[in-house]
Parts: sequence; structure tokens; C-alpha cells
Amino acid sequence: MNKQAKKEALAELERLYPDAKPALRYSSPYELLVAVVLSAQCTDERVNKVTEKLFERHNTPQTMLELSQAELETYIYSCGFYRAKAAHILSATEDIVERFGGEVPSTIEELMSLAGVGKKTANVVYSVAFGGDAIAVDTHVFRVSNRLGLAKGKTPLEVEAGLNKAIPKADWSKAHHWLIYHGRRVCHSQKPECGVCTLSGFCDHYKRK
Repeated sequence: MNKQAKKEALAELERLYPDAKPALRYSSPYELLVAVVLSAQCTDERVNKVTEKLFERHNTPQTMLELSQAELETYIYSCGFYRAKAAHILSATEDIVERFGGEVPSTIEELMSLAGVGKKTANVVYSVAFGGDAIAVDTHVFRVSNRLGLAKGKTPLEVEAGLNKAIPKADWSKAHHWLIYHGRRVCHSQKPECGVCTLSGFCDHYKRK
């Protein structure tokens, strides 16, 4: 995809999803951080159901640390990978309390220094909670970017680097949500709806088919 085609494809994504926004429900940077950790290989809908109950009593670093790992696991069991996610949440929360005075740090570097927090999670929190410019590459962003040819790569970091070059920095955070919406609504993993996709004219995957 050449530079002009990328520009036109992004304009079409913006036209399709002008009100794209995060699906996870949260009321603080800490709640968002926990929700994003839980969302790995889990639907946002399921995460929202889990956090609705969890956050009734445990929505701050201090109240989260009142829970043992086993107790936290019972809350988040239905999100999958619950043992690892519980361990990551509690380790990151300890870091937040001990190293950052109980406040979620606001830079990507500091966020990634938290136990169990990788680049994708850090990018989401930095972008959504703190208004920073970042593109978090989840499975939808990875799939749609590669299929369109907007940014190709074998790893999320490669795709992120390509998207950072292809998209104006001021649009990074918005484009992240445009790509997620398109992946959820049209460009499905198993049965993409190419016949109704208004981006098919730009799409490498469609052309190969």
C-alpha cells in the first residue's frame, strides 16, 4: 500500500468509526490498568462483567492488596488465565504502592516497569488514561493492519512501528480504536466480511483472494 492509499484507507476508517472509543469500563487509571490486564485473550464484555463486581470493593491499589491471590482469582476466574493475571495485577499493584506513591505512573517507560505490564498494556493506559499518543497492537489491530497492508509485521512490535510511520502521530490513539472496531465488526479472524467491506479496494488480503 503506497502513501496515498494509506491516507485514503485511514480516512475511510475515520468515516466508518468517528465515535470509536474504548469498550472497557473504568473510572480511574488504576481501574483501566486492571481491566486491560484482564482483557488479554478475553472479550471486553466479559471483563466489564467481572470488573463491575471486583471494583465494588477493590478499585484502588490499597483495596486491591487486601485480597490474596486466591481471593482475586475467584473474582477473575471467568476471564481465563486467571492465575497469571491475578499474579500480574497484584505484583503491578505492589509496585504502584511502593514505587509510585499509590498512583499509576503516566509514562510508557514507567508503566512498562510495573511487574507484568507489557508494551500493549502500557500503550493503552498511556493513551486512554493520560491522553498520550500511542498505538496498542492487539489481535484486531495486528490482523487488520497486516491484511490491509497498512503495516505489515510478524510481531506486534513490528506492526506498531509500521503504524507509527504510516499514521500521523496526532491520530495514533484514534486509529487504534478505528482498527479495533473494524476487526470486530467486519474484518473477522475466521470469516471476514470482504463483500461488504468498503476498504476492500485497498486490501492486500482481498486482492489475494
